[in-house]
Parts: sequence; C-alpha cells; structure tokens
Amino acid sequence: MQIAAPLGDFWVPSTGMLESLYANLAMPIQEKNYWLETVATPPVESARDLPEDVDVAVVGGGFCGLSAARSLAKGGVNVALFEAETFGWGASCRNGGMVLTGMKLPVRTLIKRYGKEAVREMYAASLESVDCVEQIVRDENIDCNFSRCGHLEVACKPSHFDGYEKFAAVIQREFHHALRIVSKNELRGEIGSDIYFGGMVDETSAGLNPARYVAGLAHAAQRAGACLHDHTRVEKIEADSQNGARKFRLRTARGAITAGEVILASGAYATEATPALRKKIIPIGSYIIATEVLPPDLACELSPRNRMIYDSKHFLYYYRLTPDHRMLFGGRAAFFPENENTVRQSAEILRRGMITVYPQLRDTKVEYLWGGTLDFTLDLMPHAGKINDMYFAAGFAGHGVAAATWFGTKLADMVCGRADGTPFAKIPFPPAPFGLRSGNTWALPLAGLWYRMLDVLT
Repeated sequence: MQIAAPLGDFWVPSTGMLESLYANLAMPIQEKNYWLETVATPPVESARDLPEDVDVAVVGGGFCGLSAARSLAKGGVNVALFEAETFGWGASCRNGGMVLTGMKLPVRTLIKRYGKEAVREMYAASLESVDCVEQIVRDENIDCNFSRCGHLEVACKPSHFDGYEKFAAVIQREFHHALRIVSKNELRGEIGSDIYFGGMVDETSAGLNPARYVAGLAHAAQRAGACLHDHTRVEKIEADSQNGARKFRLRTARGAITAGEVILASGAYATEATPALRKKIIPIGSYIIATEVLPPDLACELSPRNRMIYDSKHFLYYYRLTPDHRMLFGGRAAFFPENENTVRQSAEILRRGMITVYPQLRDTKVEYLWGGTLDFTLDLMPHAGKINDMYFAAGFAGHGVAAATWFGTKLADMVCGRADGTPFAKIPFPPAPFGLRSGNTWALPLAGLWYRMLDVLT
C-alpha cells in the first residue's frame, strides 16, 4: 500500500487505508455533526419575499451576522440577512462550543506589536464578549446549555508551563483579570490525564451548544423584525446611487436588492462577491470527533470540573465533555478546509490524539465526526471596520463563539453611529500570502508544516 508522505499529521490515504482507519474507529461512526442532532427548537423559516431595498444588508448567517441583524432590528433598522446555505451552516455550528476569553497571540507579543493601551482595550473586549453571549442567552431565553465552567490550558512542555506564571502576572497587572496556575501535582483535580506539565485556569470562560445558540440567535433576530433569507447566495455587490445618495446593489440567487449599508459576516466562507475581503482571509480546517455517551464516573474522571480544555501547542487539540457526557475532541488535523476527504482523513488522527491524552478511552466508540473551516488572518488577529465602504468583521481564529457575537453587536453600533469602531479597527489588516487566501488553498499544508515546526522549536 502506498500513501503520501505526511505533512504534520496530514496525509492522503488510499481507499483501503480509509477502510482500515474506519475499522479502528470502532464502527458505527456517523459523518454527522453531533450538535445539529441536538437542536430541538423549530427550524428558522426563511423570509419568502425579497425586499426591493433595505437600510442594511448582512451577508452571512452565522454568529456575527445573526448578532448584527438582531441588534440592528432591535434598534428599528430595516435589515435583511442573506445566508448561502442554512443559518449557522459554516463554522458557527461546527465548532467545539467554547466561549473563550483572550486572543490567539500571547499578550507580550500583542503589547510589543500594538502597545499596552491598545491591548488593554482588546483584552477588555475579549472579556466583554463572554458577557455579551451570556446576556443574549439570558435576554432571549435561549436553551443552549450555557455554563460558566471556565477553561483550562494544559502545558505540553515544561517550558510552556514555566511561562504561565509570567503570563498570569501580566494579565493581573495590566488587565486586572485573575488566572490560576495549576501545578503538575495538582492537575489531576482538573483533568484525568498525566501527560501534561501543569495548567492555567480562567474561570470566566464558558461552554454552550453552538447549534442551539445559532437557532436561538436566528429566532431572536426574527422576533426583533429582521428578514432572514437562507439558501440565498450573494453573487455580486456593486456600488450604486439613488438621488445622489451612495447605495449598494446586491445580486443574489433569488434576485437583486438595494441597501444603504452592507455588513460582511461570511468569515472563512467569503466568496468572489467580496474579493477585497476574501484576499485577506486564510481558511483553516478544524475537525472534531465525539464519542459515545460515557459512564458518569468515567466522564467525571476525565474532566472533574467540566472545563473547556485546550493544549499549549500551535497545532493544538481542544476538548470538552458535551452536556450528555460524550468526549468531544477536536484539532487542526488537516489544514485544508473541510470536505468529505479531509473529514475522513482526520478521524484516526483525532482518535489517536484523544487516546494519547486519555488512554481510558482506548476502547470507547467514536460515534460522530465532522469538520469546519475557521477564518484566520496573516497576523492571527481579528479585524473589523470598513473595506470598500462595507462594514466587516473577520479573523476569529477559533474564538468565534464569543468574538463573532460581540463583533456583530459592534458592527451594528458602527452602522447606527453609536460607536466609532473597535480597538481591532485601528490596527493594520495585512493580506494573506499568495496561495493561502480563501478560495486558493494549495499552500495550506505548508502552513500546517510551519506550525508543526514551531511546536518542535518552542
């Protein structure tokens, strides 16, 4: 049997090898998203008629777009949202349901790059974003298993753990936010694994069921008066004018519409309808497996405090218990955006990683497997503001449950003149290198190899 040489943990197996992998996964396994199987609320009904013109058109029906549409409608704005697939079809329904504080880059790196005052605003925004999700869940009575369970970062190397104390000191001194360091000797109180060298806990973070949250956001936006249109791809956006006023003309799969303002909230799924934004987005694949329901005593052993957990690698794993006590285990198993092949290729990689962390799960069946695409940027930062006179937010890099929700509300404020912007609107937004931009992904395995090299070197 011949297989391609691996790049990181990515390879292209033959059909026979795929069959072998699936046998090792303790069939039956469903190539289905576990979260979507749990949505009990009535489906969101798409608006039937396309309006001729609106105050604001929102492109993208995930956390960011739905949050913006809800806020705008609550403010009396005539808003229409357009989603090419079903609401939440992209990353919003395919993630781990982790509502996290912080940002992708270390705080010291951020301070060197942007200065203390700017980073204070950024970090405050990350804390506020968790509060924002909780407030929406409470106000709209969304049944999505929201819980302030906190998150745990575990150190894969002694040097990683050595940096935690300094990191926590900076966070306390500069941002007045407390983190708790957990030594290796104390780690069993947080996680049922012996492979790590310590950890760091942030009690502010939370967990939820992302599919139920998406459904709740969509229903809330509709109740507020927003017109939501699924299966309505925006194919082209052109500048227009009416009676001397600047407008936008959107051509969709169901007809054309005129809008006074446009919000771009398509994330990693940006298309040629918005080429300027698409050139700045790097689509990174992220994949997840979920086990069968675990016995209560085993679930408690694996995660005694039910934390949202992720490790300290660049090419990281993230994992948690679901509300019904399955182990959900995800990671950057393949850097390509999700498709049938990359989802299947990720299954054994993730199962192998899960068993490395938790040998107790060696004989546990994996029952669900799915993938999604996250929107990264070259500088690993979220960005928001205007591009070609249209409002946008992008680059949530795995923090999208909280960040995308918060950015949606801020974009609504910007459109209505209630805010000048966000701290992320003031920083440069570099384009993606050739080969890494959305829609042109041949170089993504090289990005995966680069992160693997960083994990070896740091």
